[in-house]
Amino acid sequence: MSIIVRPNNFDFSELHQRIQWYVDEDIIPFANTLILQGDEVVDKHFYGKNTDGGSAPPAENAIFRMHSSTKIATSVAAMMLFEQGKFKLDDPIGQFIPELGEMSVLKPDAVSIEDTEPANCAISVRHLLSHTAGLSYGFIEPEGLIDSAYNRRGINPFIPGGVKTLEDLCSRLGEMPLVYHPGAFWRYSFATDVTARLVEVVSGQRFDEFLKTHIFNPLGMIDTDFFVPPEKLSRLTTMYAPNDALDPMSVCPTPADTAANPANSVRPSFLSGGGGLMSTLPDYLTFAKMIINQGRHAETRLLKPETLALMRSNQCAPGVIVNFPMWSMPGTGFGLGFALKGEPAPGEPVQATGEYHWGGMAGTHFWWSAQANIAGVCMTQRMPGFWHPFSHDFKRLAYQIVGI
Repeated sequence: MSIIVRPNNFDFSELHQRIQWYVDEDIIPFANTLILQGDEVVDKHFYGKNTDGGSAPPAENAIFRMHSSTKIATSVAAMMLFEQGKFKLDDPIGQFIPELGEMSVLKPDAVSIEDTEPANCAISVRHLLSHTAGLSYGFIEPEGLIDSAYNRRGINPFIPGGVKTLEDLCSRLGEMPLVYHPGAFWRYSFATDVTARLVEVVSGQRFDEFLKTHIFNPLGMIDTDFFVPPEKLSRLTTMYAPNDALDPMSVCPTPADTAANPANSVRPSFLSGGGGLMSTLPDYLTFAKMIINQGRHAETRLLKPETLALMRSNQCAPGVIVNFPMWSMPGTGFGLGFALKGEPAPGEPVQATGEYHWGGMAGTHFWWSAQANIAGVCMTQRMPGFWHPFSHDFKRLAYQIVGI
């Protein structure tokens, strides 16, 4: 069923022209975007190059690699089990995953991976969901002691054939020291993948089966999974790589992954709760509406309003904020699966305060502002494309047109 746009008098021409400019300049290959007022779509636009040799806009049901946009779905899955009383947020994760029960921490002045001290507290479920567990990712600081040790052990989402399963990941992480004591700092990490393993342990289901049974099927998300069945491969978008991965405005003419890659049509053994899903704009819209509508979509309720309110409240200790070496997010805290705007980013209106959001490395992004009653979904396939100027311009102009 096609996405329905509510008739309105908004003029989105400036926004459409701006995003089209990014496509025309080869900075992003294409984009599919939605803007919502409340839970109703007021703008739907697909961008592509219609020139010779260019890419036509993706179809509405085109399939995108969601990467870290997966994290919100994993967090919802975990909080569904929280509502069922399967765990408490401050339960130590070692209670469910023994490999992560007794952790050491790298000393501040460490010169080797062996320079450690005992963790001053256990990793809790709350720490995992708020990225304050002390884990890392293998690519945040690749030359640092922790991430280089992760890479030597194959603990990196971009190393093919590294970790084999969620259980294997947790076993390997248990061999590594933490970057810092749990709760002390914010660091992007494998924490949401560990959360996915928690879902498996307490539910007794394989992670993908839990998602399908309890989230995707009830919401009618028919095109969301960890792989693309052969009969749908023609709808899988091509992912592109820029000439300079460190320059967000570098052109990206080079296909980095296509439907011809046989790995795309095979269910992976490592069901990454932090970055493994593939989905479509209609499917993710349905998921986003469930969040906007306080855990309910149509007649299906996944979460209680008070649970979502908890997820959207800052879980970081005072003074702890989101901190990326490569991206600036001033004043941003973190809830249970969402980043939370404490203050507007440069160029954003005051209504962006309190906005919650997250996205994926290849340029998928969802955000919602209760204060402005506006939400947005944008999708492209540029690696890397997270926290990209095109998504900032999309959001800024959406606020100007609809949310102010």
